[in-house]
Amino acid sequence: MKLAFCGLGLMGEPMALRLLSAGHTVNVWNRTPGKAQALIALGAQWCDTPAQAASDVDGVFMCLLNTSAVEQVVFGPEGIVHARHLRWLVDHSSVPPEQTRAWSQRLHLACQADWLDAPVSGGVMGVQTATLAVMVGGHISSLESASQAMSAYASNITHMGDSGAGQATKLCNQTIVASTVAAIAEAVGLAHRNGIDLNQLAKALQGGWADSKPLQVFVPRMVTPSQASIGALSTMLKDVDTVMQVAQSSGAPMPVMATVQQQLRAAQAAGLGEAELSALICLVWPEQRSAF
Repeated sequence: MKLAFCGLGLMGEPMALRLLSAGHTVNVWNRTPGKAQALIALGAQWCDTPAQAASDVDGVFMCLLNTSAVEQVVFGPEGIVHARHLRWLVDHSSVPPEQTRAWSQRLHLACQADWLDAPVSGGVMGVQTATLAVMVGGHISSLESASQAMSAYASNITHMGDSGAGQATKLCNQTIVASTVAAIAEAVGLAHRNGIDLNQLAKALQGGWADSKPLQVFVPRMVTPSQASIGALSTMLKDVDTVMQVAQSSGAPMPVMATVQQQLRAAQAAGLGEAELSALICLVWPEQRSAF
């Protein structure tokens, strides 16, 4: 397929790389052109604007930081909406469901293209191993085409319903992940203060009811922080803030997430916003602060 990819950040760059490796032709655009150099060296086609990247392709993918970035890239003066023959757009960003629904209608009215909200779970490792989970809202007919490309980095692609349903599902995902990581941090802090060998903790719990992918990934990174981030704490706080906003508007009680939100805010106020999410350990094990 001939595709476009806009947004070459922590997740976007390896996604575009997987599309190239699968044999697709990929136009790329990024706000900072330097981040595209490695992909260009592997055959990606650089484009000066999102509209140029998205013109005359089978479909467009984007993975951007927040709502303002998405709106600018799609609807700005040189945005995707101005592309020639735009068919469908897959948004892997995490943004509020209501905003997604409004953008979907706006895009369709402007150029009859379909908007698929398709947030992901699994992190960079999931992209690299082609095991991402993708939760999708929008027209299933466009998803049938887009999923042929997404299979380059995803093994679980699920149509969740109409526009916005994918983003709402991602909020459920983030509810579970954020509260789990907060609980893991407290468990690591408890283990530290009781003389447990922290390097054995994840192994000891493996296979039991406390086991999970976050447990196996985050315990080692809380004990010995890695320079290679798998996601900033501030990004999770953004998603948790959206969870709480949607919960309030829909009348869903979320007492656990309200506490987790305050923990994330405390960590950000302590200067850990750009640190990896595993830095949440510093709230219960302050001595680890210097490692992050």
